[in-house]
Parts: sequence; structure tokens; C-alpha cells
Amino acid sequence: MSPTTEKWLRLGGLIAVLAALAIAAVASGVTDGLTVESFRAWFESAGVWGGALYVAAFSVGLLMQLPGTLFIASSGLAYGKVLGPVVALLGALAAVMLTFFVVRGVGGKLLTEIEKPFMKKLLARLDARPILTIAALRTVFWVSPILNYALSLSSVKRRDYFIGSVLGLVLPVTVICLFVDAFV
Repeated sequence: MSPTTEKWLRLGGLIAVLAALAIAAVASGVTDGLTVESFRAWFESAGVWGGALYVAAFSVGLLMQLPGTLFIASSGLAYGKVLGPVVALLGALAAVMLTFFVVRGVGGKLLTEIEKPFMKKLLARLDARPILTIAALRTVFWVSPILNYALSLSSVKRRDYFIGSVLGLVLPVTVICLFVDAFV
């Protein structure tokens, strides 16, 4: 079996496991009570451990395809307009980095092996200005699991992924945390 085929199989296995976990969570009813308010109550009840619990839950939840907006909004409500954006940004960064390490560890830089001209052109733009490209993508797509997977499977360096994510997530995370109470 070629190394490329093996990577595709490992990536398919990871996606299957994550899909099975998400299906099991929905089928078991675990996700029935997931609301911004339930997250807020959960984090507040954890006391001083609430922030660490939040970051861990955000990281695992995003890996399992739970909506990142739910976590960001709950941080704004639970921790307020000053601390909320800080905690949400830390959680978002931990979550996208965990996804990066898991997906890169399983699939490597699989997208770079695709020979389609369209894909090569897209990846060349990412390679030319990785931080700017990632920051722009994060500003629009925030913590989208699809974006996380695609960037993780590209040739982008871990440092560039992190810096671009920091720069691109500050604005949307802050805006969500500041204005979430107007919508809940």
C-alpha cells in the first residue's frame, strides 16, 4: 500500500470515528440540552475550574463537530464583556490547535499530494502568504471544522497556523461575546 493511500485511509478512519462519536452523542440524548444557557450554567457552576473546563470542552467539542459559536457565545454570557472574549479566544485557539495536531498527525499534509491544477493553485496562494490567508479565512469562517481540517492537511506550518488563527479570530470572537446578550 502506498503512503498516500495509507494516509487517505487513516484520515477516513478519523472522520468515521468522529462521525460515530457525533452520532452517538445525538442518539444518546447528550446533545439535547446543549444551549448557550446550559453551557453558561455549567461553566459558572465549575467555579475556578470553569475556564479550564471551558477550554477542554471547546477543544473536544470542536473536534467532534459541535458548533464553535455555541462555545464562544456561552463564554460571553458566563464571563462577561471583558473576560468573556479572552476566555473564548483562548478556548478557540486551543480547539483549532488540537484539531490541527490530530488531523495533521493522522493525515499528514495530504492535500499537497493532490495533482489537480485548481488545488495546486489554491495551495500556492496559501503557501505564499500563510498568515494573511489564514487570518482572512478565520475572520470569515471562524472555527469552522471544515476549514480546520483543510488547513491541517495543507503544508502550512504550525506557527503560521497559530499566528493566522490568533489574528483572524480576535474580531469575530470579540464581537460575538460583546453582543450575544442582545440575542439571547
